Amino acid sequence: MEPWVLLTFGAVTFQTIRFMLQKQLSSAALSASGATFARFLYSAPVVLLALPVLLSVKGVAWPAMPPAFWLYAWIGGLTQILATVFVLLIFRSRNFAVGITLKKTEVLLTAMVSLVVLGEGVSLPALAAIIVGMAGVLILSDLPEGQGAWWRRLDSRAAVLGIGSGVFFAVSGVCYRGATLQIAVDDALVRATVTLAAVGTSQLLAMAVWMHLRERGQIGKVVAAWRSAGLVGLASLGGSLCWFTAFTLQNATYVYAVGQSEVILSLLASYVIFHEKLSWKEGAGIALVTLSVLSLILLV
Repeated sequence: MEPWVLLTFGAVTFQTIRFMLQKQLSSAALSASGATFARFLYSAPVVLLALPVLLSVKGVAWPAMPPAFWLYAWIGGLTQILATVFVLLIFRSRNFAVGITLKKTEVLLTAMVSLVVLGEGVSLPALAAIIVGMAGVLILSDLPEGQGAWWRRLDSRAAVLGIGSGVFFAVSGVCYRGATLQIAVDDALVRATVTLAAVGTSQLLAMAVWMHLRERGQIGKVVAAWRSAGLVGLASLGGSLCWFTAFTLQNATYVYAVGQSEVILSLLASYVIFHEKLSWKEGAGIALVTLSVLSLILLV
């Protein structure tokens, strides 16, 4: 199995754990922004400390970071923050498994953004597999409390948040790959870690300013919840490192498409940890997304 596939599986495992912890934080003590800030506060400093050690071990000098790198990094960082906040808001409208799956509109959107921004397209068979996964997402957008066909209900709060998070995740993923491509180093781990350090530090500073101006009380709550919030940061660090390294090795569209395997883990978490139940339509949607992932692993 290709290294980028294994890294993606690792990323979704860490990400599922992080979202589970963030859901508990946002529902118990913190706002959606506070739960998002927690991941940066307890992960960015670790990356900054680890980067010089990694460069020393690899025998690599500090790489140059051209203006294009920072443009990609900052856009990616901002859109990731917005996407994460949207996902945490989804948790307040839908159950855990469906909330995670709704954001998977990012895959098809990433294909379009990647083609426009980086000129990286996908093969027709892979596109067909992605569309199968998208069909599953649309089934999951069929909210049980609504009336009429699903396309008449895409303006519901949960669907808008899901699609919105998909747009932001698509832009962030493509920008992160664009940033790693600006680092003139052969080692994929070094490129990923340098990018992650730049992005994580920028996100931490931006979120700190925002929280100070708009939700000052949340900063103290994040610090007070250091045990659970620290776990969020560690899970975020593991997931981000896997994502960024995978982005250095493969088209962001394929990485995100295989990342749809996250729905399997979220389904297990939904049943086992949160004791939530799924309707047969939601189960069918998740099954289509799973079929899409398996097809892409064989095709790419």
